[in-house]
Amino acid sequence: MKNAIRNNDVDYLYKAILTLKTKEEAAEFFEAICTPLEINTISQRLSVAKMLRKKEVYLNIVAKTTASTATISRVKRSMDNSEAYDKLFERLGDDE
Repeated sequence: MKNAIRNNDVDYLYKAILTLKTKEEAAEFFEAICTPLEINTISQRLSVAKMLRKKEVYLNIVAKTTASTATISRVKRSMDNSEAYDKLFERLGDDE
């Protein structure tokens, strides 16, 4: 991805995430290192991406997620420039 933050600390974070084996482990880890707002922000963006994949219109996404149109546009732009969401949804079994 363009402009991704990459350094040893970030790479170590990604490596740490890959060691998590269960949803409970993931929840415990993210709750330890993130604020509730950070977790909600990340999960909101994932929900927005899922709705964009289903071709939902922005106004419906705003109503269902309370995400701003700027956030929706940012997620859309990310989806247009990367296959990261596609890979994730495919692995989750959410590819449509």
